[in-house]
Amino acid sequence: MEETQRQKKIAGIIQQDLADILQRAATDGGLKGTLISVTKVSVTTDLSIAKVYVSIFPNKNAKELLDGIKANQVAIRYDLAQRTKHQLRRVPELNFYLDDSLEYIDNIEKSLKGEENPIENRDLLDKRKKS
Repeated sequence: MEETQRQKKIAGIIQQDLADILQRAATDGGLKGTLISVTKVSVTTDLSIAKVYVSIFPNKNAKELLDGIKANQVAIRYDLAQRTKHQLRRVPELNFYLDDSLEYIDNIEKSLKGEENPIENRDLLDKRKKS
């Protein structure tokens, strides 16, 4: 089912404000070299739940940062409510997910460039076998 214009508009508002909130929290928390971006937000038809896909660079500590974001979900939702109080009556419940598409694309590029050599590294052969 396709999203309505209202869902798209609310998702855009949430995406823009959440990106600013999360990046500011990371900078204030002492993570100066970490880039947090909100890649996609999808809102349910009743506007009660928002799925937020977060991309974190560098990837090495992405899992811990996502756990930290989930732990501070109430405070993040409150900050979002303060920013969007003139646009939204109710802020949807936020569910955060890690967007690993950049890592996936990077792995594909490495494979295409030939950086992964199955002759030298036999472990790669299992991944490439067709079923």
